[in-house]
Amino acid sequence: MLFYFFRLTFRKFATSKTTQYHYEMSKYDIIVLGSGPGGYVAAIRASQLGLKTAVIEKESLGGVCLNWGCIPTKALLKSAQVFEYLKHAEDYGLTVKGADNDFGKVVERSRSVADGMSKGVQFLMKKNKIDVINGFGKLKPGKKVEVDGKEYSADHIVIATGARSRELPSLPQDGKKVIGYREAMTLKKQPKSMIVVGSGAIGVEFSNFYRSMGTEVTIVEFLPSLVPLEDEDVSKQFERIFKKSGIKVMTNASVESVDTSGKNVKATVKTQKGEEIIEAEIILSAVGITSNLENIGLEDVGIVQDMDKIMVNDWYQTNIPGYYAIGDIVHGPALAHVASAEGILCVEKIAGLHVEPIDYGNIPGCTYTSPEIASVGMLSYRLHRHQACGNLTIRRIWHQR
Repeated sequence: MLFYFFRLTFRKFATSKTTQYHYEMSKYDIIVLGSGPGGYVAAIRASQLGLKTAVIEKESLGGVCLNWGCIPTKALLKSAQVFEYLKHAEDYGLTVKGADNDFGKVVERSRSVADGMSKGVQFLMKKNKIDVINGFGKLKPGKKVEVDGKEYSADHIVIATGARSRELPSLPQDGKKVIGYREAMTLKKQPKSMIVVGSGAIGVEFSNFYRSMGTEVTIVEFLPSLVPLEDEDVSKQFERIFKKSGIKVMTNASVESVDTSGKNVKATVKTQKGEEIIEAEIILSAVGITSNLENIGLEDVGIVQDMDKIMVNDWYQTNIPGYYAIGDIVHGPALAHVASAEGILCVEKIAGLHVEPIDYGNIPGCTYTSPEIASVGMLSYRLHRHQACGNLTIRRIWHQR
């Protein structure tokens, strides 16, 4: 991935304001709609292959991952990790007195890291002579995109609009007492207590961060175990460690309603034993993501969708020639490195290079909690299906450090 060396290598070249680079001509070889880790990487590769390229972005370059997701959350978690080390300094033969956190400065550092990364992408756009068109892009028939009343055309249009926090009907976000991941990254004041609904990567990473900072955290998970997309053995051990850290865990549970009328927010939680009302200063909704497909012109062009995703073939071509889709808006793991790989493959195929389809059964994934979780390949329950058919033998190997 390109993310990790942007900040040091390119920061000195970046300007403080988002710059709009585009020529008077509005015809391109490739237009990429969205500048997340799928979009900007696709644009860079297209430019490297000699294709005249433009990127359309309505917010900050780098998309959610660099600005509101992968990168700033890791900055928060690093601060939490350092704070944990300070609190347990004696375990390392060190003496630290009066260790405390400044929540505002922790958040400020995280935002600074994200800003530096976005400026790094700015530099790469300029370095690779990629036009950056600021505004909301809407697809048009005939391989065109409209941005604020002006039309741009290309031989190939790559849709990479990403995703956002999903909202449940029983858990509407108001941005104050019921929040999503964006607000969780920029709270002005550290809450004394928090309910986290959902225990995927977003939910457990924020739970880890806030608990390390001293917030009382309760996780409500609909499924029987935390991090339900991981192997059962991993989930069980992970849950034990989280409980030991002081996080309250409620599995096989769902939030039926919330009451935000008082000083705190009250959540009615349905469990196997009945309903229970729990209270906290704030609720973080971390129940997954939904694709950004609204109002981008898919229906006008005739692009086929299926269950919140755009249908594509192995080369990310939609049913309409000249239109492609990559990243969180297509079926597959919603991971930054997957989007980047899809973007590279897509434009290399467009450029006429020989490419092989991505093997989605061999994708690595990480959850950056303490302890961290890493996995690659099939989950055990899928392997057991193959084992039952006599296709393979399974052995468990433990590694503990």
